Amino acid sequence: MERRAINPTPWLTHYNMNHAIEVKGGSRTLYLSGQTSTAADGSTLHPDDLVAQFATAWANVKDALAGADMVPGDVVRLNIYTTDVDQFMLRAEQIVPIFAADGVQPVCTLLGVARLFDPLVMIELEATAVA
Repeated sequence: MERRAINPTPWLTHYNMNHAIEVKGGSRTLYLSGQTSTAADGSTLHPDDLVAQFATAWANVKDALAGADMVPGDVVRLNIYTTDVDQFMLRAEQIVPIFAADGVQPVCTLLGVARLFDPLVMIELEATAVA
């Protein structure tokens, strides 16, 4: 499989993201439903900590990837839903390294939403991976 990052302008690379990714010859695609900061029993973890919620949601993404024999570097798209875009942007310097440390530089969309499935959840991650 061959992947090529396409960045007509460089500003997104500051956030470890790409404008587009072209994939050639990929044999498998995994579509992950929204992953949140939840424990195995479904309870919400870190109800007042946006960064910790992101880290836990990202760990849940990695668990789902492992279940498909994929790795974080296979993620080509990451949609981030948050109930507080302003807080996310203030904490971006702490959040970005969480997925950047795994070699992930996806196309990315940040979406502000009024509420997620549980009022304690502030972040939900939806990913697409190609291997």
